[in-house]
Amino acid sequence: MVELRGPGAPYTLLFDDDDASGPGLPEAFRAVYGGDWRLLEPSDQRPYIYTNFVVSHDGRISFDEPGQSSGAPVSLHAPHDTWLMALLRSRADAILTGAGTLRVAPRHRWTHWATFPADRPAFDTLRVTEGRAPLPIFVVISGSGDLPAGAAALRVPDQQVLIATTFAGAERARAALAELPGVSYHLSPGTRVDLADLARHLRQQWGVRTLLSEGGGHVYGGLLAAGLIDEVFTTSSPVIIGNRPAPAAARPSLVEGVAFLPGAAPRLRLVSLRRYGDYLFQRARVRALPTAP
Repeated sequence: MVELRGPGAPYTLLFDDDDASGPGLPEAFRAVYGGDWRLLEPSDQRPYIYTNFVVSHDGRISFDEPGQSSGAPVSLHAPHDTWLMALLRSRADAILTGAGTLRVAPRHRWTHWATFPADRPAFDTLRVTEGRAPLPIFVVISGSGDLPAGAAALRVPDQQVLIATTFAGAERARAALAELPGVSYHLSPGTRVDLADLARHLRQQWGVRTLLSEGGGHVYGGLLAAGLIDEVFTTSSPVIIGNRPAPAAARPSLVEGVAFLPGAAPRLRLVSLRRYGDYLFQRARVRALPTAP
């Protein structure tokens, strides 16, 4: 059996109210994670879609400063956050992000082990056990097709890349990525990517059962508005970020680009809560969206 090192100590399980009946974690992972994580079964129309964020005490997801715009300064590189991110990626057939996230992390690779390479053998074995491809499909959303062609994530050997863009954006994206072999495209009419159609395409044409969204607040907001998020994993960091005074641009929060009305806002049902030190690790399930925003 492959050794599982973990982040240094098990998570402390505060409560678990999960009623899912799908596949669970192997015993070694349960020992580290402090319990199980059973996957929801995908429908024929789209994958089981879950997202992952690290959020500051005041609800911000980024300092939005040059060279400090990713989630790492928010999490303070906490091993329990980076190990959990690797676990979430390990159970994903595909990982989705936006072009903006790709730009602020030009050297990052969206592989299942990149955030916690010490446990790569165990994460590799988990993928094999669950019948997943060696690497998750990497999906990038960009309506404009304005992509950072030099991003390391677009050049991972043997990792399939799918660009979700518009008909107009495809010409720009193909020109920027002409040197990269094997890049596929999903096209939407108009000026925005049709997220529901993309989800159907991934399920029916690519066989994606589980999709992890690691896009920023705009991607998360769009998925919520389309009723496409099933579960949310949130790491609550003890960091306090604050906000810039007007008229400076606000630092991004968890949901951007969509405003829900009272009585029509999505709600979460808390499924489980874990702790390590000053960090809380929340898993919640999204209830049905009452009406469009």
